[in-house]
Amino acid sequence: MGAKTRIEHDSMGELEVPADALWGAQTQRAVQNFPVSGLPMPRRFIEALGLIKAACARANAELGHMDGELSEAIQAAATEVAEGKYNRHFPIDVFQTGSGTSSNMNANEVISALANRDMGGDPGHAVHPNDHVNMGQSSNDVIPTAIHVSAALAAHRELLPALDHLAQVIERRAEGLQDTVTTGRTHLMDAMPVTLGQVLGAWAQQIRNGAERVDAALTRVHALAQGGSAVGTGINADPAFGSKVAEILAEGTGIPFRQSPNLFESLATQDAAVELSGQLKTVAVSLMKIANDLRWMNSGPLAGLGEIALPALQPGSSIMPGKVNPVIPEATCMVAAQVIGNDAAITVGGQAGNFQLNVMLPMIAYNLLQSIQLLASVSRLLADTAIDGFTVNEANLKVALERNPILVTALNPVIGYELGAAIAKKAYKEGRPVKDVAREMTELSDEELDRLLDPKSLTEGGIKG
Repeated sequence: MGAKTRIEHDSMGELEVPADALWGAQTQRAVQNFPVSGLPMPRRFIEALGLIKAACARANAELGHMDGELSEAIQAAATEVAEGKYNRHFPIDVFQTGSGTSSNMNANEVISALANRDMGGDPGHAVHPNDHVNMGQSSNDVIPTAIHVSAALAAHRELLPALDHLAQVIERRAEGLQDTVTTGRTHLMDAMPVTLGQVLGAWAQQIRNGAERVDAALTRVHALAQGGSAVGTGINADPAFGSKVAEILAEGTGIPFRQSPNLFESLATQDAAVELSGQLKTVAVSLMKIANDLRWMNSGPLAGLGEIALPALQPGSSIMPGKVNPVIPEATCMVAAQVIGNDAAITVGGQAGNFQLNVMLPMIAYNLLQSIQLLASVSRLLADTAIDGFTVNEANLKVALERNPILVTALNPVIGYELGAAIAKKAYKEGRPVKDVAREMTELSDEELDRLLDPKSLTEGGIKG
């Protein structure tokens, strides 16, 4: 044993552990067994483990299974873990045992060490990682519970507020652009006019719908596996244990956690995580659509559409002076791609429920939490550094509108489709405004043409004849 290590033991024997590490033998075995990615479990997941262990210790004391002083020491240590004070003592790789047993034991060992230290190391009050910190629990119900608790915390505290902020920013800009008319496009080809307010209003509705989808999925995420123990039967756990833990977690977080109505389902499957991931994917698809619209509208400034100018944030080229690129929409698209990829991994992970346990839990947790965090961060970025500050090139909008041959659609009820098509073709071929060609090819007065072809009026729908 070197000066920088100490000897710890578990049921498999002794091994060396770094002298300053709070973890014990089982954590050290996992560190040595899984040098895969260098990615530790996410901060939110460690927070959830701390909250769960504190709730379990309190529940065991209230149910009469644990000494009050012991329970309070575990609760205090677990709370410090939840607060992020000991994140560096959770080194285990994401790609570990599929049940997450290593991470559960990591939490048990760290909390045990902290509690023992706080109790003065009295052998008569020794806190054991399995017998005390893990009392009434199994990795098989703790880790599924931690997935749900961490995802709910991240969604309620980060993602939903970020989506609401993005929607509010879009709605505010939409309100100010209700009278700004632009050329609508379908198939990337000119179509009937719309206002920029209408365009942004569609974006805002996408985001509002996405938030509602996430919120609906969270209803099932709030159901917790705790109390199921090893296989769902609740072996070695008080029958009231799981519901009490859920009650304590709900009380402490303000999130309506409850015990799952079927603990076997909550251990054997990750359907709630798969569902939530699917809704996160939908939000990602919405963000990519909005980001790509922004990129097209900003394209140019001379050879593209040039309808808007996004805020200039950084030089866009190492070789072309003066070039500025739409970097925030590009970052948004990359986030969307990552979330869509994460959803594919979570979907495969959800299929790995063999009999009484899913065995891809750490990977599901990592990807789910990454998706939530990425979407929350980029939603605020898109709102504050792209949508809130773009300017409109009114001159470009006006030129495109006047030369849009599709405006002739408004004349259909008066002159018929075939004559309208002839006017459109001639206007496009000669590069002339529709109104000028219609004046030559119909008997409509200037006053009628002005009324029928007014771009703002055309954005309001209805029959113009």
